[in-house]
Amino acid sequence: MTAPVFVVETERIAAAAPGSVVRLDGPEGRHAAAVKRLTAGEAVTLADGLGLGVDGTVAEVLGKDAVDVTVAAVRREPEPAPRIVVVQALPKGDRGELAVETMTEVGVDVVIPWAASRCITQWKGDRGAKALAKWRATAREAGKQSRRLRFPEVREPVTTRQLAPVLAGAAFAAVLHEEGAEPLALAALPEGGDVVLVVGPEGGVSPEELAAFSEAGAKPYRLGPSVLRTSTAGVAAGALLLGRTGRWS
Repeated sequence: MTAPVFVVETERIAAAAPGSVVRLDGPEGRHAAAVKRLTAGEAVTLADGLGLGVDGTVAEVLGKDAVDVTVAAVRREPEPAPRIVVVQALPKGDRGELAVETMTEVGVDVVIPWAASRCITQWKGDRGAKALAKWRATAREAGKQSRRLRFPEVREPVTTRQLAPVLAGAAFAAVLHEEGAEPLALAALPEGGDVVLVVGPEGGVSPEELAAFSEAGAKPYRLGPSVLRTSTAGVAAGALLLGRTGRWS
């Protein structure tokens, strides 16, 4: 079984070296000591969520609030190439968190919440801030669970107009759509840059949005013969792209 991952500030990991000791405290230290009940000698990984981490073993458990870890090795996860960016239309209920969780687990690098015209859910005011915080917390916890050193970035929500420049600047941009003439599995993909994938809401991407995205360089592609929910389409397409770009090799 792989070692559990705990989040530590970049400064602590950057100063670590084999044989040194890093203290895990705060909420993560309490989780390690009181919830996970780690004991001396157990393997752990400390990560900053930005690609830097250390593998080590528990040297000492300090009550219920902290754990000292002896560093065995320092690891740096390189910047992903190409980077997989999923623009996720806002789903109903907790399906957005499900989408973020599963996309994190497969290896998606960036998630952009999108307020599509046909979204039932709207992020406004405090409700929007809380929803975004939940998505970000979900990405962090799923990143730990899936043993990632680099957690996905969950950006601020965008409108269709704000999304157009993101698509125009991508190395490859696609809109998942059941009427796409070409399957995503056959699309020519770049070796670097951003691969941006737009996932529409349950009601679908509107003709006006499709036209705006096409003008920005994002063609419609179909994923397969079946129609997936908005909360599962991103993970399926993300997995396909990660496999085709060699990221899973």
